[in-house]
Amino acid sequence: MTTETTFDDGDKDRSMPPWLPRAIAMGAFAFAVVFSLAWLVQRLRGLLVLLLMSLFFSFALEPAVNWLHRKGIRRGFATLLVFLGVAVGAVAFLWAMGAVLADQIAILVDEAPGYITEAQAWLAERGVEVNVDDLLQEFQDGGAAASFAQDLAGNLLDVGTTILSVLFQALTVGLFTFYLTADGPRLRRSICSILPPRRQREVLQIWDLAVSKTGGYIYSRVVLATLSFAFHWVVFVLIGVPSPLALAMWVAVVSQFVPVVGTYLAGIFPVLLALLEEPISALWVVIAIVLYQQIENYLFAPPITASTMEMHPAVAFGSVVAGTNILGGVGALLAIPAAAVIQAFVASYVQRHELIESGLLTDDGMARSRLTPDRTGEIPIIDITKGPPPERPKQGDT
Repeated sequence: MTTETTFDDGDKDRSMPPWLPRAIAMGAFAFAVVFSLAWLVQRLRGLLVLLLMSLFFSFALEPAVNWLHRKGIRRGFATLLVFLGVAVGAVAFLWAMGAVLADQIAILVDEAPGYITEAQAWLAERGVEVNVDDLLQEFQDGGAAASFAQDLAGNLLDVGTTILSVLFQALTVGLFTFYLTADGPRLRRSICSILPPRRQREVLQIWDLAVSKTGGYIYSRVVLATLSFAFHWVVFVLIGVPSPLALAMWVAVVSQFVPVVGTYLAGIFPVLLALLEEPISALWVVIAIVLYQQIENYLFAPPITASTMEMHPAVAFGSVVAGTNILGGVGALLAIPAAAVIQAFVASYVQRHELIESGLLTDDGMARSRLTPDRTGEIPIIDITKGPPPERPKQGDT
């Protein structure tokens, strides 16, 4: 006897929808693609960071290359000239600082016993007896401190060779930057050729914004660094600080190109060297650095940054912190130009509206009325804590 199994309408409703297998397959495929892309990005993270650095460097160099190209120099050769100028400046700066460090470390080790003896005598005059024989022995020939300092000084003398090695290791960045700068127009044509006209205009506007802001940032830093170098060189010569030329270069470069804390880092080195020569000289160095910082902030920087890149200090600090968390030291260096590009993009494409009246929008907490001026010619001020002012009587009212 055969038993037939029948399915009612409820069983049919509980069966798998025909679209579900396809949706599952598409979801699995999308997950595989996303996972593969994430794995690929993780593997190529170093290369992508180098490409990002090269792109920003090309933005920074392109204004100078364009200027030389307009003077009749071929674009490739103009790019080479700009590269050579940057390389010569960087090598000269690093070589000068390496030589100063080597000399000062050697001098410090030689004169350290005298400093220790003077400190012991100063303490003895105040009734404090300190045995410094063991400490002095460390700075004698064969002592641990003397041997370490001699080795370190010898290594610093070879800083030029080390820098050349680093430059060769950074060949990838240099090559990408060179080709992105020299072949910038060709690259932009290749990108725009696959986009409709409207998108082409948007891409070119964003690209031009990035070049102008990044190039403007570098231009403003170079101008301010030149002014800083001239001022500190003259001051260090007058004060009698050792190696005034190299120290002026150090203060100029570090204070302008290291974000946020550059000024403080730049001042430590010359102050320490002046302190080793004469304590009063260190005080004069501190006064000179602080004085120039005020001159730069209120006299030099406003007209220069107003025409190139103006950014609120809080925005600059926040961008440096964010860049450091994302890409480390590279992110810190690229943070301010990137923030300038984003700021300019927002200012260009975000619509702004007329502000309402509120004391929260004024520095003094008073809401300024849009009424007509009174008899004195001044616009009345509304005290938001006392409510609106009484209405003015119309002409003809008694």
